[in-house]
Amino acid sequence: MKKGADTICAIATAAGTGGLGIVRVSGPDAPRVSRELTGRLPEARFAALSDFKDNLGRVIDTGIVLYFPAPNSFTGEHVLELQGHGGSFILQQVLQRVLELGVRMARPGEFSERAFLNDKLDLVQAEAIADLIESGSDAAARAAQRSLQGVFSSRIHDLQQELTSIRVFVEAAIDFPDEEIDFLAESDILERVAEAVAHLNGLLAEARQGRLLRDGIVLAITGRPNAGKSSLLNALSGQESAIVTDIPGTTRDVLREQIDLDGIPVHVADTAGIRETSDVIEAEGVRRARQALASADIVLVVMDSTVSDFRDDSLLSEIPEGVNSIAVFNKVDLVSAEPGAETDEGVVWLSAKTGQGMDELRSRIREAVGAADQLEGSFSARQRHVDALKRTAEHLKGGTEAMVNLQAGELLAEELRLAQQALGEITGELLPDDLLGEIFSSFCIGK
Repeated sequence: MKKGADTICAIATAAGTGGLGIVRVSGPDAPRVSRELTGRLPEARFAALSDFKDNLGRVIDTGIVLYFPAPNSFTGEHVLELQGHGGSFILQQVLQRVLELGVRMARPGEFSERAFLNDKLDLVQAEAIADLIESGSDAAARAAQRSLQGVFSSRIHDLQQELTSIRVFVEAAIDFPDEEIDFLAESDILERVAEAVAHLNGLLAEARQGRLLRDGIVLAITGRPNAGKSSLLNALSGQESAIVTDIPGTTRDVLREQIDLDGIPVHVADTAGIRETSDVIEAEGVRRARQALASADIVLVVMDSTVSDFRDDSLLSEIPEGVNSIAVFNKVDLVSAEPGAETDEGVVWLSAKTGQGMDELRSRIREAVGAADQLEGSFSARQRHVDALKRTAEHLKGGTEAMVNLQAGELLAEELRLAQQALGEITGELLPDDLLGEIFSSFCIGK
């Protein structure tokens, strides 16, 4: 158990009324709390039916007490779980009594933070707990479970060991230049770095998919007024989320909807039609539309295929640099020409009204975010993990260039060290304390 730790408590079940409510206690005073609250300390890991009493001996509630002595608990400390009825008033009374016994309220995520600090799990696994709780689809839940089981962490550790092996060889050659280890003349060292880069690239691709499962993608729908943007939003969401009329400019604000695209959470924003207008309200909608485009991962540019010269390149120029876009020619059910006559690569012909072409659009969206294949084997990941893996790749690239262009073993060794440091930030081995606090503060209280 971490020396000098105080004892913390929190309600571990969701807010509201339910059949069951749990107050969790962790720290050195957990056994004392059990004795003073229930009059007993139950046998470790055996459920005991007990009365929870206030300071005057009156029964607050009757429930189950579970005791997990250190270090064999979630946090690695003495842990007490008080399982009573799920009424919010009753739970607050039990919690208040625990606080009266000298225990303090836990910060958000502090139970998981203590588990991390006591080496019960690494940071990736701790974050996976929050991801599992917040998962919004079956695929996301399975990915979070795989991270919790250590799949992602194991891949990181394997890559760490690979880089350590290369560093040992490189630094030995630097420290003992008179020995018969002329790695500068050997292609083997660069081949080994290239193998590590290949493994890293595979891991980065999986982490990006895992990030998609957790955070989802932001998809904005843009186009001229009356092109069928709101109809497309309704078709994607499967419900009448937006008002659809023949009157141009119906949508004045950004309408938002969350949908599930084969297991990927997609945050869809239907924007006001982009055009010059003297209407103050519509002009504000156009401004917000352009703002939504800038924050999107993908933009669907909807064009009305029933009008002449429907291909509108000026609309495509509205897309911010670096944002993926898909040109959508809508209302194909109303034109006589066969879809496919347009040869532009990346164009999708569809009818938001009849559903024709919607499967192809969903496929194009998946391709645009690098998730064309099923994500069943993925693990849960966060943007900070992806960023750290990118920095790892940059350091390995820099080390390779130093060797190829300068024959500088010292620079290669330093880049390898920095690459390992970036990987260590993912599992929490080399993470600044302030960032650690920021990560756990996003967890719910009681977890």
